[in-house]
Amino acid sequence: MNTKEQDVVNHKLNLNYKTDNGIWLHKGKTLRKIVGTAGMLLPILLLAVSLTFFELHGPLESISHYYYTRATPLFIGIVSLIGIFLIVYSGEEPIDFWISNIAGVAALFVVFFPTSNLGTGCCDSSLPYAVTYIEDRYEYWRALVHYISAALFLLALAFMSLFLFVKSNIPKEKRCPEKIKRNRVYRVSGIIMLLALCVIFLGLLNIIPRESYDRLNLTFWMEALAVECFGFSWLVKGEALMQDK
Repeated sequence: MNTKEQDVVNHKLNLNYKTDNGIWLHKGKTLRKIVGTAGMLLPILLLAVSLTFFELHGPLESISHYYYTRATPLFIGIVSLIGIFLIVYSGEEPIDFWISNIAGVAALFVVFFPTSNLGTGCCDSSLPYAVTYIEDRYEYWRALVHYISAALFLLALAFMSLFLFVKSNIPKEKRCPEKIKRNRVYRVSGIIMLLALCVIFLGLLNIIPRESYDRLNLTFWMEALAVECFGFSWLVKGEALMQDK
């Protein structure tokens, strides 16, 4: 896309990469800090709820299953907040805008299309913490959209860490030590996110024995690991942890 065509696209979307005014937030360090903090807090708070209020010895099978518990305000609130902020984040270049929008819409779809039910029916006595049950014939398709959206959300964020956050106008040989360290953080975070997704995928294919996979709650822990890495990389990008040079 040449410069003239890109200017037309930016005009239609009201994107201005020279100012912070308007709907789209450009170079929003505060936004990055909020998104990063919210991402890192999500699995921690949900685990704390499980141990404290649900009197369990560990987490539920996945982060998404907290939708069906009394912790649903935490799950819906934080995921929706992250999704909305990603949508209004324009980044520094058009590709930042498009990838963050994909991640933001996918995050909202995770909320709009809940995963499969936690219990086997309404008021399941074996799961006293499960207070919601959705009875419909589209559960399989709803859960499928949920899984695809969750994967797309994490893949888009991993892409941002691996390929967008590491970019710089300064040649590699002239970059300061701080920028080099930050890029290492972004790359490690992105790789860990992809590895976590691979573990979940292997579990779904039963390549990892199902009994071991479920017993260890690997879906939750891999999701938590990916979300923590996402949050950490955004905090670094927002210069909450390391100063950009």
